[in-house]
Amino acid sequence: MAPQQSRRSFPPARQLRPVSAQEVRRLARHAGYPPAEPLVAGISRRNAPPVYARAGRTPAGRPFGEHTPVYAASLSKQVTAALVALVMRQGGLAVDEPLSRRLPELPAWADSVRLRHLLHHVGGLPADELVDRALTGDRTTAGVLAALRSLPEPARPPGTAYTYSNAGYVCLAEAVRRAAGVDLPALADDLLLKPLGLAATRFWDGPEPAPPGAEPLSPVPPAPLSLGDGGLWSTAADLLSWSDALNDSRLGVSGLLQAPGRLDDGTVLDYAWGMGVRQRHGLTVYRHGGGWPGVRNVLARVPDRGLSVVVIALDDDTDRTVKLTDSLLDLLLNEYRV
Repeated sequence: MAPQQSRRSFPPARQLRPVSAQEVRRLARHAGYPPAEPLVAGISRRNAPPVYARAGRTPAGRPFGEHTPVYAASLSKQVTAALVALVMRQGGLAVDEPLSRRLPELPAWADSVRLRHLLHHVGGLPADELVDRALTGDRTTAGVLAALRSLPEPARPPGTAYTYSNAGYVCLAEAVRRAAGVDLPALADDLLLKPLGLAATRFWDGPEPAPPGAEPLSPVPPAPLSLGDGGLWSTAADLLSWSDALNDSRLGVSGLLQAPGRLDDGTVLDYAWGMGVRQRHGLTVYRHGGGWPGVRNVLARVPDRGLSVVVIALDDDTDRTVKLTDSLLDLLLNEYRV
């Protein structure tokens, strides 16, 4: 992690010039979004109200905006990681315990996989494409675990290489559920969502493909019903509030969540607890994207400046969401340059 930046050369947030929705829309057009395409982009700065630019309509014909619940896809991972941290703080589990302690039905290879390996995608689990091919029926937590049981031992030992793993986060979520003795949606409500006032956010594992009131994705394929790797439904407004809460460490675990992972040989990774660790304008940025057919999103934040950015688009173009996110970060961070 980069050393703490000096704040003496930077003005406090209340002295920054206002950022308008018009500026955000201009950057959206520059990123390639036509005016009527369904998109919501929001920014939050400490001590200032959030600013949103919204456009277009959902496939159902409703206006798309910051209060429209949509599938958050892999943004679920940082919420799952926060649950791990909170249950760990309560003494319910330890990140160095073997995966087999909580999921004894997995093959023998789970004995050498630690929960910390899964947090940072170094668990050496069977590749996601193999898991997906082994699924029978809808993608559910039970289905993913059954697929893992059917696959041979991975070729790569845990802790030796970074390989992004959705299945690893399904295992993490199930381990937390069993350790706490509470279903994941209720656990998230009690430990995270209600304390932070995120009333429009929830984990959803069916049986319907989307929770009541949410904007469903295309029925082919429907959003996964597995939890941990995905399963979270939220709004742009709630995601910004979540990001702000992490910036301010309101849960008391942000320092842990932001700690980059390591391989077993000590090599530092650019991935922390459910979020990537990047540098921009000399500052540390924590960010993650998510996507499923019909939705793309990115959530990024800069704790040293109290900044958060969210972009949600109802399309399949990851490049545009990344470009717009980067442009919004540049707009905000350039204000601090001297």
